[in-house]
Amino acid sequence: MPRSLSFAMILTLFAAFSAAAQSQDSSAPAPPATSQDSTPPAETKKPKKVWTNENLSGANGAVSVVGDPKRKPKPASSKPANAQYLASVQKQLDKMQGEIADIDKQLVDLKNFREGEPSTSASGIKLNKSYEREPIEVQMRALQGKKKDLESKIDALLDEARKKGVESSELR
Repeated sequence: MPRSLSFAMILTLFAAFSAAAQSQDSSAPAPPATSQDSTPPAETKKPKKVWTNENLSGANGAVSVVGDPKRKPKPASSKPANAQYLASVQKQLDKMQGEIADIDKQLVDLKNFREGEPSTSASGIKLNKSYEREPIEVQMRALQGKKKDLESKIDALLDEARKKGVESSELR
């Protein structure tokens, strides 16, 4: 019994809200109709003349220039960047560039293996290597994806450093 009573209450509330919404929509005033003879069309503004180097000699009077000649752009801050921040960024860059170099070596090894050539590692034997079930192409694509990810991280780190006032000559 209580379930049917609650269902009836919900149904009644839903009907009441929908009826109220319809009455609000129907009571909204309609947009006024425009009459053609009531107001004349607005006056059209004369377009501004743009002067170029070719027709500047024909200009009479003062010529407006965009910008304020009194306000000059601020020179770049000559304040040196924080040495600790520079060291931190340089350390991160060195780490990521080392990882990219390792990935490049792995890519060369995989390419040589695919072509049947000997490994480029110093001893030729890698004791920590195990059998990989993934094809060489899949392994190479994964390594190339890691390399692209590292390169984008390096770019983001350099952008952040540039925003903080570090010049690229200070980092490499």
